[in-house]
Amino acid sequence: MALVRKPTHKELDRIGIYSEVECTYSVVDGQYLQIATYGSKSRRNPDTVSQTIRFAPEAIEQLKAVLQKHLEKT
Repeated sequence: MALVRKPTHKELDRIGIYSEVECTYSVVDGQYLQIATYGSKSRRNPDTVSQTIRFAPEAIEQLKAVLQKHLEKT
């Protein structure tokens, strides 16, 4: 699992095509946002957690600001 405190912007060199997977979120201790993705249907164990990211409160605030900024442009 990864704990994110400060996300940093980075432009992508290329945009890939990704397969759709299941995703869940949880709120931990009333302050952390945890997101888990699950293996694709083609994997040996498709229903097991593949990746987990936990966002600290300060990271959540940064993500909210990024989303608000980009939503204002649309």
